[in-house]
Parts: sequence; C-alpha cells; structure tokens
Amino acid sequence: MENVIKISYLTIILSVLLSACNPAEEPAATLGGGTEQGSNLVAEEATRQITADMMRHYVRELSDDKYEGRGPGSRGDVAARQYLAGEMEKMGLEPGAANGSWQQEFDLVGVAAEQPPAWKFRRGDDVLTLKQWDQFIVGSGVQAEQASVNDAEIVFVGYGIQAPEYDWDDYKGQDLKGKVLLMMNNDPDWDPELFGGETRLWYGRWDYKYLSAAKQGAVGAIIIHTSPSAGYPFQVVQTSWTGEQFELPAGDEPRNRIKAWATEDAVRQLLSFAGHDLDKLREAADNRDFVPVPLGITTSISLNVSLNRVQSANVLGLIPGSDPKLRDQAVIYTAHHDHLGIGTPNADGDSIYNGAMDNASGVAQVMAIAKAIRSMPQAPRRSILVALVGAEEQGLLGSLYYADNPTFAPGKIAANLNYDGGNIWGDTHDVTFIGLGKSSIDSIVTAIAAEQGRVVKPDQFSDRGYFYRSDQFSFAKIGVPAMYLDTGTDFVDRPPEWGREQQNHYTDVNYHQPTDEYNDGWNFDGMIADAHLGFWAGLAIANADEMPAWNRGDEFEAARLEALKAVSGK
Repeated sequence: MENVIKISYLTIILSVLLSACNPAEEPAATLGGGTEQGSNLVAEEATRQITADMMRHYVRELSDDKYEGRGPGSRGDVAARQYLAGEMEKMGLEPGAANGSWQQEFDLVGVAAEQPPAWKFRRGDDVLTLKQWDQFIVGSGVQAEQASVNDAEIVFVGYGIQAPEYDWDDYKGQDLKGKVLLMMNNDPDWDPELFGGETRLWYGRWDYKYLSAAKQGAVGAIIIHTSPSAGYPFQVVQTSWTGEQFELPAGDEPRNRIKAWATEDAVRQLLSFAGHDLDKLREAADNRDFVPVPLGITTSISLNVSLNRVQSANVLGLIPGSDPKLRDQAVIYTAHHDHLGIGTPNADGDSIYNGAMDNASGVAQVMAIAKAIRSMPQAPRRSILVALVGAEEQGLLGSLYYADNPTFAPGKIAANLNYDGGNIWGDTHDVTFIGLGKSSIDSIVTAIAAEQGRVVKPDQFSDRGYFYRSDQFSFAKIGVPAMYLDTGTDFVDRPPEWGREQQNHYTDVNYHQPTDEYNDGWNFDGMIADAHLGFWAGLAIANADEMPAWNRGDEFEAARLEALKAVSGK
C-alpha cells in the first residue's frame, strides 16, 4: 500500500480542519509549521524516519526477557524507563517533567492478597464451596494487611448501574451497606438508544462496577464473568488479577473490602444453591423496574494481604512549539510502557509476561512519530509532548496520575493521540478509530486515511468497550479530545474474515499471557501506516488556529468546556 501522502492533499486537509474550527478565517499555516508549500515537503520527508527497522528494534528491545515484563516498580520497569528516556534524549527531545526531569514519578501501593483455596457460602446450615482459580478470583479492595468480610448477605443487583441520563437505577434506593453485591458484566445492549446499544460504555466496565458497589457502602462485589461480556476469556482474569496488584495511594474514597470475579457456571451453581435461576434474574435485570434481589445466603472470607510501596513513572519528552502564542498548548502522544511483569507460569514454564504487542508495539509507534517530528527543521506551532505512561495494566494509573498532575493545563491540551497495541499482520484497507463520532478529530483522521487509500471505521469490537480501557480515557475525563487508533480488519490480499480471526486469536491465546512475545514473522507495514496517520493528524492539530472539540452533547463535552473556562479567566 502507498502510505506517502501527497502534498496537495495535505493543504486541503488543513483547510478543512481550520474551516471547521473557525469558518470565518482563512487557513494561517501549513502542516509543516510554516506558510509555504515547502514546509509540507519537509513534513513528508520527515515521515521517512518512520521505518519498520526502527519499530522492530523498539519492540524487540522492550519485550526482551531482561526487562522481566516491565511490571510497575520492578527493576525491569526502572530499566525500561531509563532506556526510553535515553532514547528521547538521543532524538533531541527535551525533558518534559518538572524540574528538567525525563520522568514524572508517582507512588504506587502493591497489594498482594493471599487467595484462599476455597470460598464458602451459607444458606442456613447448608454450605456451598467454590474453588479458587477454576471458579473465582478474589482480591483486596483495601490497602491494609487484611481484607475480610464477615457473615455478609449476598444481593444480586443486576448490572449495578446508576445512569440518570438513561433513567436507569439498579439500586432503587435500597440500603446495601455491609452487603456483597453480585452483578453482571457489561451494560444493557439490546436497544441502540440505550447505553449505546452494542457499544459498551464505561458503565459496562469492571472498574465502574466496583466503584459503583463501593458508593453503595457494599463491603464486596462479585462480577459474573462471561467471555462475551468481558471481551476476553477467564484466563485473562486469572493471570491479570492474581499476584501483586498496584494502585495509587488510597484517599478518602469509598472502597470495597473484597473485589472478585466468578465464572458463569460457578454463579449458576451459587444461585441454584440459593433457590434462584440465573437466567430469570438476568431477564429481570434487563428492565428499568428491576430491584435488587437478596439471595438469602451469606459469606465470610478473609484475605491476608502483603503491602509494598514502590514508584513508577511516566517518561515525558517535549518538543517545544514554534509559535510564541501557541507553544503553551500541546498535542500529547501516549503509549503505555508497562506490562504485567513476572507472574503465573504457563504450560511451558514461561513466567515472564513480555507484552510485545501490549504495548511495546505502541511505544514503538509513538517513538517513531516523535523522531519524525523532531527531524523537522521547524517544530509545529503547538508543543508536542511524548508521554510514555506507566501502570496502565493496573487501571490506567500513570495516565490518571498525569491527568491529575498535568504539565499542561487541561484546557491547553489540544488533543491526546494514543497508541495501545500495533498491527502486526500487515496492510489493511481500513483503520479502526476508537472514539470515532465523538469529536472534531474525526474529519482530520478520515481525510488523511483517505489519502492513504484507507477507510476509517469505528470500534469494530464495540462490545469490548475499548475506549474506556486505554489511556485516552484518562485524558477524556479531564476534557481532552482523544484519538486511539487500532488495527483494521480488512487486510490486503486476505479473505474477509481473516483480520478478525487474527485479532480474536490474539485475545484468546496471547492477551496478558507469557506468549505475547516478539516474533520475526511480524509484518510492520500496518504499523507504519498507522504511525504515518498519527504523525499527520498530530501536525494538523498542532498547527491549526483552533483546538479540536468534542461533538455537541458528548459525554466529555462538559469537562472540556470547564477546562477551557479555567484557562480563559472568564
């Protein structure tokens, strides 16, 4: 596929962007940062820095066993961050953190719960026992040396959602303090006008579920796992939710004492023991008039917890903008540098979770884009911040910390362009834009992709809720319009379903497993195309007179307006 973008079309792209943002004014700059077509020629030349060899080098390096899976706070994490900072310095970037540092450090609390081999539930004198690993995974919800629940009643609460904008409340004002809440994963998906239909919203994510239960005063929550509702098999829960889990230091926010997952078969067995039918409860929960169902069973569980305080960091590199009036604004490229570290060995005895695709490949794309932008003799008008964030696999913690402690005010961050996982299978006729339809970035990405000969499609696995599973979500919550590019499914010279098959195979076999390793057979053509797209989109946004905006009525529009008001002084 021809991925070089013609200069004449780039000028049109910028014109479209500027007229959309400010139709009363003529375009004031080109994508290259100047006022002449030659600047765009320079920008096109810069894309030659984005090569397969460069990205292959970064993926191979970061996923090497010597980094031990880049678990937060580990020696592999420290080494990977030092390596990336050194690479940024070689490229000529400037330190982007406070006090001239390359790293924005943040504290983490490691919470390692010693899981009991069994979990008992009581109904009168009868006892039902579920088996750890095969039927449930449980963790601590508190940063304390013990997490326990004593004789707590189990209550089924449907989806566990309170969403006034959809006139939906699964709790109906019931007093659930001290209870353990059993809840379904996902959100209602049968009506396109309700919770986005098949597109999963944050309401359907596990982090919302636990937070929702904690706000009710519940002491615990159990999420019912199914592969369709989670978007991944139970083996991902087994490997991702055991061992040491990291959190930002606790504040005064409400917390569950225990947070658990249970398989569908285990929950069906539990409900039968309680005299209920899972299918009938699910059917009842699919209605607005659903009310919580006390199950008439209780449970007690106690977890011994080891606490470990460590530090990780976001690695920040800056390319200062060239426009004196706009250089205090920024376009931020993100990719998370962490993975799961050393964990449960697989059948081959491999215990290092290398995270080659997830997310050495994303880091490789962002580093390639950074090198291309830095190679230009004149920087874009706005500043470019390269943010390789940490502890994403623990719940987007690094980007969350940055969002709470930004180096640019939220109202001065023009956009976030995020890369999480790369296309390792080759050229595509399409590209997936997670978040398509939410902001004015749509027109930029669509125009550039068209010149690449590609079609932009929305999330092609929308039931998995990817927008709320990667670092752009942290930026969106503070109002920053975001782009998250993901692999297309329509591969060049491949059968129609081949792309979906490859991605599903990765999810089922390699996602969050030791087998997510670099392979010499990877095809980097698709990663190059996606990096080119992000390069040109970033330049368009960095050089436009106006910043992108969320579409009217979007869930993050209010946060954007508040952020803009905060920096305007009005």
